[in-house]
Amino acid sequence: MSDKTQAKRPLKVAAAQLGPIHIKDSRDSVLARMIALLNQASEQAVQVVAFPELAFTTFFPRHLLQDEEIDSYLELDDEKLGGIRQSSNVKALFDHAESLGIDIYVGYAEKSPQPDGNFIHYNSSVYYSAAAKKVVGKYRKVHLPGVVEPFKEPGATQQLEKRYFKPGNLGFPAFRAPGLIENATKFSDAVEKGSMDGTGDPIMGMLICNDRRWAEGWRSYGLQGAELVFCGYNTTAFAPQLWGASTEISPEEAEADAVFHHKLSCQGNSYMNACFSVNIAKAGSEDGHPLIAGTIIVHPNGRILAESKSKDDELVAAEIDLADCRRGKEKTFAFHKHRRPEQYGLIVERAGVVEPGLL
Repeated sequence: MSDKTQAKRPLKVAAAQLGPIHIKDSRDSVLARMIALLNQASEQAVQVVAFPELAFTTFFPRHLLQDEEIDSYLELDDEKLGGIRQSSNVKALFDHAESLGIDIYVGYAEKSPQPDGNFIHYNSSVYYSAAAKKVVGKYRKVHLPGVVEPFKEPGATQQLEKRYFKPGNLGFPAFRAPGLIENATKFSDAVEKGSMDGTGDPIMGMLICNDRRWAEGWRSYGLQGAELVFCGYNTTAFAPQLWGASTEISPEEAEADAVFHHKLSCQGNSYMNACFSVNIAKAGSEDGHPLIAGTIIVHPNGRILAESKSKDDELVAAEIDLADCRRGKEKTFAFHKHRRPEQYGLIVERAGVVEPGLL
């Protein structure tokens, strides 16, 4: 079906930006803030609300913690017990979303039980479908930034995700979310009528924070036909030790660069994969550690449709039409016509840089 005749597939989405969550803030107070944003979304007839990375707590990887301290930030995600949906610290959010009929994307620190009785920790996110009353998509952050050992410089901004989490092991699994698009083509229809590309239930993908800077994840979703990608983040506004930048750069210059690179990543990759994206900040100064805002909803043509205006709790909503993805998917980025995977071997054969030999 061409972009000229593609039927509209409207969807109202929102990014639920959170202001700072301080280390002393209670779990109940954070849940109350998130539920208040859900209520705002319901008043605006929003169908999908996306929350940031590690949404339920402060960004604890900036702190050097003992094992018993780390556990208080984790959510037990045991499928035998109902998964994250039934984790006692966060269950109220899923219950409320379901009662409002709103789907949610949310990031959390996962405590995953293993067959040997131990646990592995991941920086994770899930997509919860109110219509299906269950989690229909799960993602574990692949591109962990930062270091294992803390910087020794006094006052250095720490980023210890590599210390607390393992890299994600689920890849980049796209999925369909039910109950959002009226008259979406189902499997039985496609069998009867033939291929119905771009008319089924929405195809979703998930990334987390640093993943947005790596083209491989976006392209993996693009190759699955993703129409809407969610990416929550906690991005520091000033961290010269992590960036390798001159310590003489001002905090204002550093924050401007961080926001520019954030938007560049989200806008460019949305365009190159012909998908909408919802990119959600935890923003403001958490216990003196500044985080950028820049929550944005991006169109498949790369343009920003809606953007946050503060560093506080804020709902950023937009009405989108998933049919707008078809032009890019069928024209400029018609992968099946133009990609040459036989020429891309280095991308999967090599992790680091190997320069050509010296002259």
